Amino acid sequence: MRYLSDVLKEKYGEKVYRLTLSSGCTCPNRDGTLARGGCAFCSEGGSGEFAAALRSIDEQIDEAKALIAKKTGAKKFIAYFQAYSNTYGDVGRLEKLYLEATARREIVTLSLGTRPDCLSDDVIGMLERLSKIKPVWVEMGLQTANEATAQRMNRCFSNECYAEAVQKLHSIGCDVVSHLIFGFPDETREDMLRSVRYIAALRPEGVKLQMLNILTGTRLAEEYAAHPWRLLTREEYADIIAEALKLLPDETVIHRLTGDGRRDMIIAPEWVKDKKRTLNAIHRAISRDSSSPGRA
Repeated sequence: MRYLSDVLKEKYGEKVYRLTLSSGCTCPNRDGTLARGGCAFCSEGGSGEFAAALRSIDEQIDEAKALIAKKTGAKKFIAYFQAYSNTYGDVGRLEKLYLEATARREIVTLSLGTRPDCLSDDVIGMLERLSKIKPVWVEMGLQTANEATAQRMNRCFSNECYAEAVQKLHSIGCDVVSHLIFGFPDETREDMLRSVRYIAALRPEGVKLQMLNILTGTRLAEEYAAHPWRLLTREEYADIIAEALKLLPDETVIHRLTGDGRRDMIIAPEWVKDKKRTLNAIHRAISRDSSSPGRA
């Protein structure tokens, strides 16, 4: 099992920090191309509440670095475009933005959050050109391999679309970071592990795992208020994570074991607000599992 912080430190000789930036993109699942309102669990900010305000890339990088400088003397960074779909829009405009980011000496990697249905041939060409300058990670949320759940959550793309996108990205040398969410309504433990197996078969370079957060202003929040369902406890989530990690390929790097949502936006579960306790529970579950009879 390899964790991102360790992999980056080994590669660059020091800790590498993310700078969360804005590209000004929207999403075809919000602007009416596919649907309105986005995925049922996605916030109005497109899951990018911590992103810098939209202005020039140089200004955003300087501002984000200044915030980190208050806590650390970091010298190397990942330019992380998180909110909405960062390969959706005019390719010429986007390439100019991303070239601006990769031109900065302190930026060692470009990371773009997007959807698998936002990878046209023009976009793939752009990503291939960018990957010749700096490593490019493309982060895509499958979230669940249960098509019924995906439809209920208004995901608006198929599992097959996701698999094809991973294949395209691998063909041009881009790393794929797959996102999964545990705790969707009516999903069983086996449903969640089936999603992990689906992702594992695609052999992504990285994976992000998190508990479903019910956030203010989302369609999921309205559904939960009207008909609340039982949410996973911290211990149940930790046990599922421990099991999930055993199913992933050895070379897949673990980017995240729990989320970092804005506390004032989280309606439930309350326990996700205490990240330290959640990580401790996960590490206990991993330790228990590895020491059980019959486990390697």
